Amino acid sequence: MGLESNGVVSAAGEQGGGAAGALKFLIYGRTGWIGGLLGRLCGERGIAFAYGAGRLESRAQLEADLDACRPTHVFNAAGVTGRPNVDWCERHRVETVRANVAGTLTLADVCRDRRLLLVNFATGCIFEYDDLHPLGSGLGFTEDDAPNFLGSFYSKTKAMVKSFSKTTRMSVLFASGCNFIDLSNPRNFITKITRYEKVVNIQNSMTILDELLPSRSKWRSETHGIWNFTNPAWSATMRS
Repeated sequence: MGLESNGVVSAAGEQGGGAAGALKFLIYGRTGWIGGLLGRLCGERGIAFAYGAGRLESRAQLEADLDACRPTHVFNAAGVTGRPNVDWCERHRVETVRANVAGTLTLADVCRDRRLLLVNFATGCIFEYDDLHPLGSGLGFTEDDAPNFLGSFYSKTKAMVKSFSKTTRMSVLFASGCNFIDLSNPRNFITKITRYEKVVNIQNSMTILDELLPSRSKWRSETHGIWNFTNPAWSATMRS
């Protein structure tokens, strides 16, 4: 399979400029919110990048993408979230597992064979308040905590990937379910809740998506593990 590229192609045949050195990112999830944003942020920072065209569950297609791109790092923002909401995943469990579990782990295995760092963007919607983390206590969940929210099949698939992540060379960034970006974006948290007739007022972590790309100090190939990629403190729907 070929690569779908975006941005300005330089004389060397890569996107972006030389400001970020020899970095080149291969990104999966071009049509999604996070994947599209990653490409835009790379363009703004002058980082060469390309979008993968292969399906995550196809090892041959992923290897073809890597051969064509020869990236220094791989980013996965692809997967099934369901439309209009995650209830879709309850009725399409095979498709959800194929993309969110089998696909992600296949990509991780291919990257491990090539000693490439894979950064997997996932969800923070795998936790809920419990006896050890009471609502209002200020006690949050850390990267070492096991997922305890199994209220949706979508969340279950994301929890599965977290449980396997320690056996792969994969940095897993768990973004909060309450994501902020410019207010014109229909998926911005504030924009979404203004359209609901009813909302639940509960403390939750927030993620500013414009800060989605970590600093260059995090691009070392030996860096791997789980990061709760959220901003400090918390917010709530009714918080002024």
